[in-house]
Amino acid sequence: MPDVKTASHTVGTAEDRVDLKTMDRAALKDFVAEHGAPRYRGDQLFNWIYGKGVSDFDRMSNLPKRMRRGLQRDATVEDIEIVDQQQAADQTVKALFELPSGREAETVLIPDIDERGEARRLTVCVSSEVGCAMGCEFCATGLMGFRENLTPGAIFDQVWHMNEVAHERFGRPVTNVVFMGMGEPLLNYDAVLESIDILTDEDSLNLSAQKITVSTVGLARRIKDLADDQLRTNLAVSLHAPDNETRSDIMPVNEAEKTSLPALKEALQYYSQTTGRQITYEYCLFKGVNDSEEDARNLAEITRWAPSKVNLLMYNPVEGLHFERTSETQLDRFVQVLVQEGVTVTVRRSRGQDIDAACGQLANEEE
Repeated sequence: MPDVKTASHTVGTAEDRVDLKTMDRAALKDFVAEHGAPRYRGDQLFNWIYGKGVSDFDRMSNLPKRMRRGLQRDATVEDIEIVDQQQAADQTVKALFELPSGREAETVLIPDIDERGEARRLTVCVSSEVGCAMGCEFCATGLMGFRENLTPGAIFDQVWHMNEVAHERFGRPVTNVVFMGMGEPLLNYDAVLESIDILTDEDSLNLSAQKITVSTVGLARRIKDLADDQLRTNLAVSLHAPDNETRSDIMPVNEAEKTSLPALKEALQYYSQTTGRQITYEYCLFKGVNDSEEDARNLAEITRWAPSKVNLLMYNPVEGLHFERTSETQLDRFVQVLVQEGVTVTVRRSRGQDIDAACGQLANEEE
């Protein structure tokens, strides 16, 4: 790290300095090496930033004083800040974070409470972008359009904060992370993969990669990239319709040939053959749109593309959008058809309805 040249040298503005929270362990080691410090100093920085949650260089006591002064001049550690937090009657917690840019992203902590009232699983639903460019007709985030990609550190910070909430309210750490919040994770590919590296690092939160799920609307090329990069996490595909026409009506991404259902089929088969991992289809039921028995049979055909299972989601209605939740009766019929077709299916009930926990609702309200 460069020496401080004179006692009168002033610390640069945030615009002049590099944000270390845009970096994973390897990048931090490269950074310190480029500035003349031993590479192990990057490991120490990683531990302070991601293992201890420290952003003040003066507190990084095992770094040489000269290095700390250099860091104060040349670098910064940008934390995201909570501007709103709500808890639902079902104990779901939703937080709205302000990013260094001033834009806002939201995160949800979803507890799975057993019959004894204890949390068996604590899942954090994280955002990878502010807004989203995919424009799905039923999604609150889609109303915003795309605003900003989150850095690896901003993704990590969401989990770090919710991990603290988990300890305070449930007496245990977060167990699962799902990239199902605001944004399309595979459009922020590098940052998402770097954040996974950070989250699973033993000097950070040390989460199991098998407890992390990346959800995509179905970007075929990037799904193949995940396979080639040997991502150890789970893959979920937001399907929501079992035929090209209906899917294109509600998900504009499906209109392009390279992201249509035939392209998705090819990519998922490649992913399955390359990784040997099962695929999860996320399927939100909308009244009169995709909830017929014929839809269920078509969905069953899709599950035969590769080893897979289906998560059926009950829709969280969004103000200003015309979609409605399917009835319990129709849900039962849909499930019955899937089971008869040999599909492994789980029904995910909506959580946090009294705090607008659907992706993008809280951020849209703030705007």
